[in-house]
Amino acid sequence: MKTTLFDDAMRRLNTAMKYTDLDDEVALRVGTPKSCLEVSVPVRRDDGSLDFFRGYRVRHDDTRGPTKGGLRYHPSVSLDEVKSLAFWMTFKCAVVGIPYGGAKGGISVDAKSLSPMELERLSRGFIRLVADFIGPDVDIPAPDMYTNERIMGWMMDEYSTIRRQHVPAVITGKPVSMGGSVGRSDATGRGAYYCIRELAKKHDLDPASTTVAIQGFGNAGQHVARLLHKDGYRIVAISDSQGAIYRPEGFDIPSLIRTKEETRHVQAVYCDGALCTSIDADTLTNEELLELDVDILVPAALENQITEENAERIKAKYIVEVANGPITSAADEILNANEIEVVPDILANAGGVTVSYFEWLQNRSGEYWELQTVHKKLQTIMSREFKRIYDLHLEIKTDMRTAAYVHAIKRIGETMEAKGTCSYFSKSK
Repeated sequence: MKTTLFDDAMRRLNTAMKYTDLDDEVALRVGTPKSCLEVSVPVRRDDGSLDFFRGYRVRHDDTRGPTKGGLRYHPSVSLDEVKSLAFWMTFKCAVVGIPYGGAKGGISVDAKSLSPMELERLSRGFIRLVADFIGPDVDIPAPDMYTNERIMGWMMDEYSTIRRQHVPAVITGKPVSMGGSVGRSDATGRGAYYCIRELAKKHDLDPASTTVAIQGFGNAGQHVARLLHKDGYRIVAISDSQGAIYRPEGFDIPSLIRTKEETRHVQAVYCDGALCTSIDADTLTNEELLELDVDILVPAALENQITEENAERIKAKYIVEVANGPITSAADEILNANEIEVVPDILANAGGVTVSYFEWLQNRSGEYWELQTVHKKLQTIMSREFKRIYDLHLEIKTDMRTAAYVHAIKRIGETMEAKGTCSYFSKSK
């Protein structure tokens, strides 16, 4: 029987439970999504034809507060994927200590094939179908793969129209002019960057002599690359969905970001003012990038990139998971045996949901923060939780992923036990 993404996620939970004295009921409840919604979104095409697109929203757990999680547009979106992502969101929120549970959503669509008006119809149509399933005190969506602040703005506007009142807190990741928070656009990459800074302190890494490869050059990948480059790290490899480029001397990241924005492709260039010129670089596949001999590998693309099949060929000393679920549980065992340290996704990419929480707070209070305040608050949380998880992994003598799950499940479990579990009710007989 084929192992699903959700089954793989549950393996991590079951491993973590062995390091706690929580009631077994905690794992049972966390392993059972609260609710799953599947919809078919009709979209009138620009040529007059009608298409339907399958959409999903999963609310995984609301023990610690309303559920929170992104919405992605991608052809591979499925219920199993969305359930797994919602599961990880529950743990991600608990890892950084914000009062949310996990949720996730998505539509099975190639967003690049839609015109701007078709994209708007799809986004507003999805909200009309899930409006009774979400809300600022129930479930708060946010951007994810191939969605952005404009799409979030459409969705917030549509929800407000349905409710006949202005409800900015129903969606995060909106344009700043529509109630979004400054600092949200780079939050995921910045959060990972703060983790890498803490990792560097633990292992005395010198940025100038530390090489980095980044798989995926979307929003998160670009921002972590930009921040690391600014600190002097040598970014030797970058990839997008079309392939990878590799240059041992490193790349000028601002030049790559500029060209990516203009052409939608990663290209080996150096820009001086308005002039961009090609530079020598090797072309690789995304799979080859993962196997480069670098100090830090940053998977920032899709799930299941490092598996049992290729884990033995991974040469990086450290892996920082900016993508959700880029390493399978079977691959974890191989990486751990080879003493490759992994900063797990539920910590490394939690910057996005943390600043989404800040945005939600600002929407609820009507008081909006300066960029410096957002950055300072994000750094405080990411650095604090990294140190706690790092210390825990040394204390219980396990890998950082398991320590992160133990850290999160203790927070979730304490809340569940406060409401009463089998241990409490069986004693009351």
